[in-house]
Amino acid sequence: MNASNPANLDRFRLLATFVAGRSVDVAEAPAGRPAHTNGRTVFVSADRSTAEQRREMLVQTALLGAGSLDRHLVRTLRARPAVARRYLALEGCRVLAELGEKVPLATTLGPLEPPGTATAEESLEVAAGRVPVADPPEWFGVIRPSRLLAATAGAGAQATDKELRLDFDPIDLPEADDDDRDSEQATGSRILRLFENPLFNSRALSDRLRKLFGDSRSPGDGAAGAEMRVRAVRRVRKVGANARPLPTRIGFTDDGKPGAALGVGGALHPEWDVHSQRYRPDWCRVIDFPLTVAADISAAGVPPDDVLRRRLSRIGLGSKVLRSRPDGDELDIEALIDLVVDLRSGYSPAENIYLERRKLERDLGVLILLDASGSATDTDPAGLTVHDHQRRAAATLALTLEELGDRVAVYAFRSQGRHAVHLPAIKTFDQRFGAVGRARLNQLQPSNYTRLGAGIRGAGEILRNEAGTQNRLLVVLSDGFPYDDGYEGRYAEADARKALEELRADGVACLCLSIGAATATDALERVFGSAGHAGATTLSELSPRMDELFLSSLRELAASKPR
Repeated sequence: MNASNPANLDRFRLLATFVAGRSVDVAEAPAGRPAHTNGRTVFVSADRSTAEQRREMLVQTALLGAGSLDRHLVRTLRARPAVARRYLALEGCRVLAELGEKVPLATTLGPLEPPGTATAEESLEVAAGRVPVADPPEWFGVIRPSRLLAATAGAGAQATDKELRLDFDPIDLPEADDDDRDSEQATGSRILRLFENPLFNSRALSDRLRKLFGDSRSPGDGAAGAEMRVRAVRRVRKVGANARPLPTRIGFTDDGKPGAALGVGGALHPEWDVHSQRYRPDWCRVIDFPLTVAADISAAGVPPDDVLRRRLSRIGLGSKVLRSRPDGDELDIEALIDLVVDLRSGYSPAENIYLERRKLERDLGVLILLDASGSATDTDPAGLTVHDHQRRAAATLALTLEELGDRVAVYAFRSQGRHAVHLPAIKTFDQRFGAVGRARLNQLQPSNYTRLGAGIRGAGEILRNEAGTQNRLLVVLSDGFPYDDGYEGRYAEADARKALEELRADGVACLCLSIGAATATDALERVFGSAGHAGATTLSELSPRMDELFLSSLRELAASKPR
């Protein structure tokens, strides 16, 4: 059995692209995971024969080509595994029957039930009903709605006319991606960049064309120095193979580069590669910038949460000395002198001669990091999206903490590849959460992807530099599903956990809340690790124990500090 050889999967790509009607890649899923697709890559089972992997690939690409995984269909399957399994059984038989008319190979895959539905919409209606449906064969794989919905535009949708004509705008061409080598040479000419498009994603073909055409860029492609990479001296906390590189601040000067339209710089952050057990230095570009709002600033109010306010008001982190107490930790010398003077003067006052130290001062800085990626667009039965729930939770938390006297900032995060991780600022530490801040939050729309580790590192850097308090807490509002280009599965989960560990090592506590998302507890545990985390339908469900969540996160931080 030689299914693990990548050459066996390479031979599937042409057939997969033909069946799907769009460019798709074929790769092996992690061991023990069934076949599935995220719309761009079809993952087949590991340790299977070539024939079995080809069979899995055909059914998944047939679903893509028939439009069975369009966004409006897959959205209704989120958090409904039984319906998704029934839908897969119906649609799998239907699309394979249709495919058999074009690809005779599809008729030899195995005994299948005759199709009982004529369209994907009909299959979905039957799957959601009570009509008995036989379980799909194991080689059908599974449907992963979360991965298909992670993109803003449906990754599982049918190819558009623009894609079929191979007619795309130059701005859609991906920037040349630097691989993990020490040399950082500028890559490829315009011709090479064309062949680095996913439609021509063969590494062997790309490498061959580099040898033929050379590695230099075409002259005159912009202002002088426009193609030069940003370089900096890298600093590390300690000497060692796995030492974490510190972020490198950068500034944009070329109008054609990412972030220039925002008029701001950014920072290059490392990313943890769990497969090689080491950091990738300067791997992600994180850009924080002020979020602009429309001219008609809404003065929409924030609904009060009295339970949340009472609970959070109990948090005392800084010691305050109370003088002239009837009991306490030590003698108050000034009160003792006053008592002696009063006694010698003929008065008999109360003997309040002690100092009492209480944790009454808050001394707390909180940065609320709101997930504004495309995965937050799922709706509940009331028609509210995950983004709506998380946005309301962010507003209530920010207003409550600000009224209690804490230092509060609110940022969102989204990403589009490792070169563009955006942190739009809704409220900085020095701003009030007034009408402008509420308008920014209300007008925020989810889009793009979720490079969670980079977002956490960028927010942590802001919290460390701008909070101005001894106690600092990062509150992440997310569905806990990290996903981006080349960033998913075990790799993404390990990087997010590593980013949270880095924050705690730097003296920043972490609390992760999943509001309105149907994310399983074990999935939150894999992503957030030992950091404090909780999930609920609404913030009000967590309000009665929010003080416990805050304090437990801060206690974990104190326990992890070296004595």
